[in-house]
Amino acid sequence: MQTVVDGTRHSRVIAGVVRRDMRIDDEDIAEVEGFRVTSLIRTAFDVARTAAFDTAVSCADAALRRRAVSGQVVDAEADALWRAGARRLARPGLRGVRQGREVIEFADGRAQLPGESVSRVRLHQLGFSNYDLQVPITGAQGDRYWVDFAFLRARRFGEFDGKDKYLDPDLRTAVSPDEAVLAEKQREDDIRGVTGWSFVRWEYEHIRTPDALGARLAAFGVRPPG
Repeated sequence: MQTVVDGTRHSRVIAGVVRRDMRIDDEDIAEVEGFRVTSLIRTAFDVARTAAFDTAVSCADAALRRRAVSGQVVDAEADALWRAGARRLARPGLRGVRQGREVIEFADGRAQLPGESVSRVRLHQLGFSNYDLQVPITGAQGDRYWVDFAFLRARRFGEFDGKDKYLDPDLRTAVSPDEAVLAEKQREDDIRGVTGWSFVRWEYEHIRTPDALGARLAAFGVRPPG
């Protein structure tokens, strides 16, 4: 846990609480259930400059999604305003400001889950650039689907497949895990049928390192350019 104390001389840790000496502008302060907290954009930027890069991107993606994405559709004006607001915070000399700027530019609100955000980081580390996110597909009977990744050169769709979407009743759309698996198979078959593209799926174990994801993708014929 971290707290900001205006006027303290040094950042320090007491009983697991990090107290930081920082000046916070009024516009960067919000109130949640009676507690004064840093605003969403200020929190995302502070995480962006102090956390590990993949953690920071996951946080920035989620914050940007809340501000600029409805469903899978990006509001370009809201996206630009959010980035401009984050850049305002990137003051020279601030610890970690260089990474903070990189994270803000890399952020993409279309990522729906932390696993998708970390996947994007790993793809970037592997040198991938020619792919798209949250690609809309219309099925044979007019059903509308969204696919996490599309690797254009390899003609493969990519899906981050965390187990929670099958096992967690709050996340899955089907009543039972078995029905969720069947629905996913029917969805994939429909997408394959109308596009002629195949799928590569990966889980958390495959995004622990760039090499792990690279090996998973290569097994299905997906490789970075070059």
